Amino acid sequence: MLQCIFLLSDSGEVMLEKQLTGHQVDRSICVWFWDQIISQGDSLKLVPVIASPTHYLFQVVREGITFLACTQVEMPPLMAIEFLSRVADVLTDYLGSLNEDLIKDNFVIVYELLDEMIDNGFPLTTEPNILREMIAPPNIVSKVLSVVTGNVSNMSNTLPGATSSCVPWRKTDLKHASNEVYVDLVEEMDVIINRDGALVKCEIYGEVQVNSQLSGLPDLTLSFANPSILNDMRFHPCVRLRPWEANQILSFVPPDGEFKLMSYRVKKLKSTPIYVKPQLSSDSGTCRISVLVGIRNDPGKSIDSITVQFRLPPCVLSADLSANHGAVNILADKTCSWSIGRIPKDKAPSMSGTMALETGLQRLNVFPSFQVSFRIMGVAFSGLQIDKLDLKNLPSRPYKGFRALTRAGEFEVRS
Repeated sequence: MLQCIFLLSDSGEVMLEKQLTGHQVDRSICVWFWDQIISQGDSLKLVPVIASPTHYLFQVVREGITFLACTQVEMPPLMAIEFLSRVADVLTDYLGSLNEDLIKDNFVIVYELLDEMIDNGFPLTTEPNILREMIAPPNIVSKVLSVVTGNVSNMSNTLPGATSSCVPWRKTDLKHASNEVYVDLVEEMDVIINRDGALVKCEIYGEVQVNSQLSGLPDLTLSFANPSILNDMRFHPCVRLRPWEANQILSFVPPDGEFKLMSYRVKKLKSTPIYVKPQLSSDSGTCRISVLVGIRNDPGKSIDSITVQFRLPPCVLSADLSANHGAVNILADKTCSWSIGRIPKDKAPSMSGTMALETGLQRLNVFPSFQVSFRIMGVAFSGLQIDKLDLKNLPSRPYKGFRALTRAGEFEVRS
């Protein structure tokens, strides 16, 4: 049972406080928490559960905003962390993004959302579709009306019918002119390549995203051609667990609109779609750099939006870099960005140049790491394939669409 939730800015200021039970949690707990952040560094922000002298603290950090929950009783930590993540997702959905100004400008809506999402310390309504029926998202018209009428609340006067149904994530009596459902496989590739070019880590975090515009109460069944490659699956509450445990089939009644049906990981992949080969050599106060980029494992679709970034070491005074394809820019914070776009068929993109070192320094002693980004439309690089999607309880034959996207996540090449 959670007893209090605080929203903290990146400077430690308490932007919002929500007491959840009769037990009042003093704000001094935020002072203690921020003192720990300052004394131990930002690495403490990566620790989801912290034990203070008086409370257990749970934290989730999004876009510089810290969502901090407190309790004095034993409870499953994953429940608290998942709830804070849901709060962050809902606020991002409502406000468009997360920052200090947006939360302060929409304080009433944020407070009303927390009122509906948790009751007496226990999570209650966390489905965005139902929350939108209860609390209208902010817009220009509602802000003008609140100024004119003095009524700043966006609360609905009626309770959504879905809150009392067996499928609380879906509105009742839905009707669409055209019945259609789209399924997207969106994957991010996390890679670490050491200075010898060996693959240290290569895995994919993926999501099955669904956009459902179906009338009535449809029942969907989604199956994969190769579900055995999936690990660490997480499901939307609409998914029935027994069919998945028995036959690896996703059986569900979908929410209306866009939602994340499941997430997964595919571990220990053997190759990456592109390679990045940096070479650095230095003597006499000058460092020569050369970076070569090319296709290693052709996915069958074009690889675009390729960018290579690295930060110049502190000992580098200036750099003169050029590329045979794309544009090279050096920003004020010493970040070098090489925008390649697509790899041409007639040549492999390369960047080369020299870097001047500090006076008295003969050789480079700090070597940069290269961050790579790219995008592949139409391919799930993990090899995951959708076998079929069956739909029941529909008044007319629906349209079904499938897409796939692979992009770089934390793709790092060390030099």
